[in-house]
Amino acid sequence: MLLKIGSKGEEVKKLQQKLGLTADGSFGPGTDAAVKKWQSDNGLKSDGVVGDSTWEKMFPKEPTTSSVNVVPVVGQIKLEKLKGHIPDTVLSQIPEVINKFNCNTPLRLAHFLSQCGHESGGFKAVTENLNYSADGLKKTFGKYFPGDLSNSYAKNPEKIASRVYANRMENGDENSKEGWKFRGRGYIQLTGKGNYSKFTKFIGEDCISNPDLVATKYPLASAAFFFDSNKLWLICDKGSDDATVTAVTKRVNGGTLGLTDRIKHFREFFHLLS
Repeated sequence: MLLKIGSKGEEVKKLQQKLGLTADGSFGPGTDAAVKKWQSDNGLKSDGVVGDSTWEKMFPKEPTTSSVNVVPVVGQIKLEKLKGHIPDTVLSQIPEVINKFNCNTPLRLAHFLSQCGHESGGFKAVTENLNYSADGLKKTFGKYFPGDLSNSYAKNPEKIASRVYANRMENGDENSKEGWKFRGRGYIQLTGKGNYSKFTKFIGEDCISNPDLVATKYPLASAAFFFDSNKLWLICDKGSDDATVTAVTKRVNGGTLGLTDRIKHFREFFHLLS
């Protein structure tokens, strides 16, 4: 859960209703101010960002035996073994991933979760960080910022994404701002209008009109869609050795960045699930 200025969707509407605001589903300055006041009144950090701690305090779950103590068993995968090792918000999304995306063995799930966890900084980041300095733009996206052009884009994520992702992945030109609208979201970032369209058709919910759904509702499912679409399960099935983790990492990351951490968490998850 991560809602802040710029977020849109049903979760924002629910939040606004709770705060006594007009529920238009758009997180603007008025919602930001109301959230900060509510956080302050309830002993939370008053930053205007609705993460898991704010959401759970605002909408506490009813304690029931099934929700507190029991995690569903899906096929031969006993998900209760993962409790306490990954966030409950992630754990609750796994049954859908198992059933819809062929992530249906302990080996596949261990590979998948280790990659998602690393790519998202421990299942925390669900939206691409594009807040680059001028030097960072030159280093990361140099071909899009010749000369001194990076100076006029630095620290402006919307402008950066609109330019870098323009006319790619079925996005429109820079002026369309579709590069920003369809920037990376989810634990393994779904990027580009074309990929959002494919995911929309599969999942059955309109992530073109409301792309923030990928970050708020489908961060794990969108990552599983990437694995399934790119046939990564076939690589996962090769084994539990470091070479297989490396091969999966190269397909996910394009290199081997963070390989040691990915291997560490793969071993942890595979041990728990085996």
